[in-house]
Order: sequence, then structure tokens, then C-alpha cells
Amino acid sequence: MTTDAVTEAGAGAGAGAVPGARPARGRPSLGSRLAELASGGLVRVFLILVGLFWLVPTIGLLLSSLRSAQDMSSSGWWTVLTRPSQLTFDSYRKLLENGDITHSLLNTVLITVPATVLVVVVGSLAGYAFAWMEFPGRDWWFLAVVGLLVVPVQVALIPIAELFGKIGLFGTIFGVVLFHTGFGLPFAVFLLRNFFAEIPRELLEAARLDGAGELRLFTRVVMPLGGPAIASLGIFQFLWVWNDMLVALVFTKSGTQPITVALQTQVRQFGNNVDVLAPGAFISMVIPLAVFFAFQRQFVSGVMAGAVK
Repeated sequence: MTTDAVTEAGAGAGAGAVPGARPARGRPSLGSRLAELASGGLVRVFLILVGLFWLVPTIGLLLSSLRSAQDMSSSGWWTVLTRPSQLTFDSYRKLLENGDITHSLLNTVLITVPATVLVVVVGSLAGYAFAWMEFPGRDWWFLAVVGLLVVPVQVALIPIAELFGKIGLFGTIFGVVLFHTGFGLPFAVFLLRNFFAEIPRELLEAARLDGAGELRLFTRVVMPLGGPAIASLGIFQFLWVWNDMLVALVFTKSGTQPITVALQTQVRQFGNNVDVLAPGAFISMVIPLAVFFAFQRQFVSGVMAGAVK
């Protein structure tokens, strides 16, 4: 196109245009306006406010644990915001001097850690076997494991309590660990089997060609790849066992009670013993929170595994 033709075309276009007019734009739809609003800072502010509101009980429990019994009986925990001189660590000192609470906290650790480790180890081995090993009736056995997921804990409390009483495990920490392990394994096997089955077969075949046996294959290939799912399972099991109260009420005695039962006993025996209950409840809550945030990245990776192919 020559220069004269371009000039004429531009002149023709300019002749038909309205001076000062903007190009016509379509009106944005309601969905696009809502999406633009949702991506803005207003929603972020709203979510932050919801998160802070959700943390109000935790903050209140923390501030209550740092106040004396006289202050807690006379005013609410929010008065600390205007009178920070109320804060003291005397309640935690009394908590450490309370032998029942400290012993129950140790019992909670002795119950939770073995129950979590056993479920993770046995569930990982069983999940690998159901995913990649051939043995008679494998699918039927896996269906039986999945069927155990629907069995409620309440149904088994009395029969297993009678069984433990006959074999001498009732009221012992080992009995509580066995109960939590037995009811945690079906979910562990189901979760890890499905996760391990998504591992590419080529990786396992290449390892077998290099001379790796089943144990070496499990420890060197499957375990590193299944780390996020195993971490998610460990967090679920740890939180469930640590916060459990029903099983502990049935299967423990005075010397083997975890922190949840010990705090409930303190409320029943000493209704005004708030200077011990508040710090004890906060410690029993902050430990699982610390475990969750320590493995938060692995937990999110395990939950999102398989969502994107």
C-alpha cells in the first residue's frame, strides 16, 4: 500500500469518527464484577477478620492462663488489654507443682507417640503390599480393610474392654495404644494404598532391574515419594489420639489417665481450680497446634496429592 493510500484511508476514518469519543466497550457481566471484587483486598480483609475471630477462644484461654485466680473470678480475660499488670506465670508454676497434671501429660505423650508411630509404620507397609505386591486374595483383603472404616469406635468399647480385662491389658497404657492403633490402621492402609498406587510403575521396575528387593524398594523409592501422604497421616493420627477423651475414659485408670481425662477430673473435684485448669488446657491444646504447624507444608502436599495430574 502506498503512502497516498494510507493517508486517504486515515482521512476517511477520521471523517467518520466523532471528535473526543472513546471506543465503545461492553458492560462487564455480574460474574466478572464479582470475580474482580473477590480478587481485591476486601475479601482478604474479610478473611483476616474471620481468622482473628476464630482465634478469639485460643487467645482468651492464653490470657486466662496468665492471670491469677482472683483476677479470673472478678473479671473477664479481656481486661488484660487495659490492665496488662495482671499477667503472671504463677499459674504455670502451680501447674508444674501439680503431680496429677504433669503425670497425665507424660501419659499422653506415652500414648500418642507409640500409637502414631505404629499406625504410620504398619499402615505404610500394608499400603505398599496392597498397592504393588501380588498375593492371594489381595483385593478381597483390601475390601475388608475398607469395610472396617465404617465400624464406629463406640461399638467396640465394651467388647474390647472385656477382652483387655481377661488378658490383663485393661487400665494400662499399652492397652490404650493397641486400641488407637487398631482403629487407626484401616484409614491408614486405605489412604497410603491409594497414594502408593499412583507412583509410576516405571520407577519401581527400574529399581527392580538394578537388583532392589521389596524392602529396599520400599525404603528407597516408595517412602521418599510418599512422604507428604505419610506426614498427613501422622498429623491426623497424632491429633486424634492426643485429643481423645472417650477411649481414655473407658480404658485408663487413675495412674494412666491422659491430660484430657485429668483436666476433666480436676473440674469434677475442684470446681474453682481455674488457676490450674487454664494453663493445663492451653498446654494440651498448643502442643498439637505446634505439631500441625511444624508439618504444615507436608500436610498440604499430602492433601493436594493427586489433585493435579
